[in-house]
Amino acid sequence: MALQNGEKCEVGSSSSGLIRVVLLLRVVAFFATAAATIVMALNKQTKTFVVATIGSNPISATLTAKFQHTPAFVFFVVANGMASIHNLLMIIADVFAPNFDYKGLRLAIIAILDMMTVALISGGVNAAVFMAELGKNGNSHARWNKICDKFGSFCDRGGGAIIASFVGLLFMLLITALSIIKLLKPKSHHNCSSLVP
Repeated sequence: MALQNGEKCEVGSSSSGLIRVVLLLRVVAFFATAAATIVMALNKQTKTFVVATIGSNPISATLTAKFQHTPAFVFFVVANGMASIHNLLMIIADVFAPNFDYKGLRLAIIAILDMMTVALISGGVNAAVFMAELGKNGNSHARWNKICDKFGSFCDRGGGAIIASFVGLLFMLLITALSIIKLLKPKSHHNCSSLVP
């Protein structure tokens, strides 16, 4: 009987360690996706170009590159913003309501939401990567010109946001795997402190 109680205490402590690891990963994922959201949402560059010359007078035009001009970047901002909100809510739930569970339903819901968040970030970052590649190299077959040679700062900041989003995606994949492990792991029904005489 003492051995069984000892085993249950060990399971409880390893479960507590897993919860701390997931919480730490969530904090890192939150900061990565929040950084990606903010950097891309504030990404804007204005430049003036000479478009024609009449006699000796140059005619210039001022153009602005913004993330709102590309639906893929808008989706990127929305996807990373939603992932940030998801992780923030999960952090709050883990810190302030760690013992709230209704017959194991909480763990199942968290695992499902984590998988949906991974899919959302993956879709957003891959759409942004496609547009970034197009902006950097253009497409000669479709006669789409590259813009990164003209809007270098815009492209650099967008690339930084994409890297941050990939970091967030990597951590969300780890969190999802650990959420599923937590869901499948047998729960300990005894508290270690109750076994001390």
